[in-house]
Amino acid sequence: MTAAETQAADPPAAIPSAPLDKGTPPPAGTPSNSGPPRRKKGALLPYLLILPAIIAVAAVYAFPLVKSVIMSFQDMGRRELWSGNTPPWVGFDQYTAILADSEFWYVVGRTVLFMAVCVTLTMAIGLLLALLMMRLTTWVRIVLTVALIAAWSMPLMVAASIFRWLSDSDYGLINTLIAKVAGEDFLGHNWFLNPWQGFGIITALVVWGAIPFVVVTLYAALTQVPKELEEAAALDGASATGIFRFVTWPVIKPVFVMVTTLSVIWDFNVFGQIWLLRGNKPEPEYETLGLYSFSKAFSSTSFSQGTAIALITVVLLSGVAVYYLRQLMKTGEVE
Repeated sequence: MTAAETQAADPPAAIPSAPLDKGTPPPAGTPSNSGPPRRKKGALLPYLLILPAIIAVAAVYAFPLVKSVIMSFQDMGRRELWSGNTPPWVGFDQYTAILADSEFWYVVGRTVLFMAVCVTLTMAIGLLLALLMMRLTTWVRIVLTVALIAAWSMPLMVAASIFRWLSDSDYGLINTLIAKVAGEDFLGHNWFLNPWQGFGIITALVVWGAIPFVVVTLYAALTQVPKELEEAAALDGASATGIFRFVTWPVIKPVFVMVTTLSVIWDFNVFGQIWLLRGNKPEPEYETLGLYSFSKAFSSTSFSQGTAIALITVVLLSGVAVYYLRQLMKTGEVE
């Protein structure tokens, strides 16, 4: 091969381009990134769509919240309520009296204990049922899902009436079944004479109403666990407990934590279940923070003190709410 043929076969060498000066404008047709970014068309549309909801929420909650905060620093009684006169300002006296009252802290402890038992039972039973649904046949799972949704959609008043009948001292199903084992002397047993037994019935009602949401939510999370990972762990000799701990649990943990946080907020504010099961007249030993605030405001006609207790409850739950929001943000980042 001659030198001319060799030169023709080689690719042409790249000609180095001279560097452009910083002050030299870019060639024509080159896109420029200078200048403020343009807002995309329709970027404000999502905010405009949720604006009516924001206005409605502000109208419903903003004024009562501000009014409650103001009332907690006053001493509003029955006279001021009916006359319309401005209640006298007492500053932090309401909060000082409440926080110095041993009965208030006893109610707080009762509320926390009741909430902890309800949340623990709800999450444990809900997780077990969700795991069971993963192993059921299709038609059995559909029947169970329909039953859970029916229980979830049942009005609270109807559910409370059912549990009042179940625990009735004379005609209750619970007493009838226990009497077949313990003897006829158990008939006529009143479950609500002992607060521990009474709260057992109330806890059963709360857990029964909360389980459907937990089961459906956790079952949806379990369906996202990769089957191939579970099969690979089983082939490697992992037990069922090990598969759940190292494969299933890391996937469903964010959902489990968020549902648990919601359950804490809901069970901390239980009101209707206790109110209905005790015939609209709950005894002092059955009062949680919500009922205690209601009792102080309306039974003792100390509206400012009841409002202050309600605001203290909001402060106690604010930490849980912040934790819940942080979990939501973390889940969004992971997704």
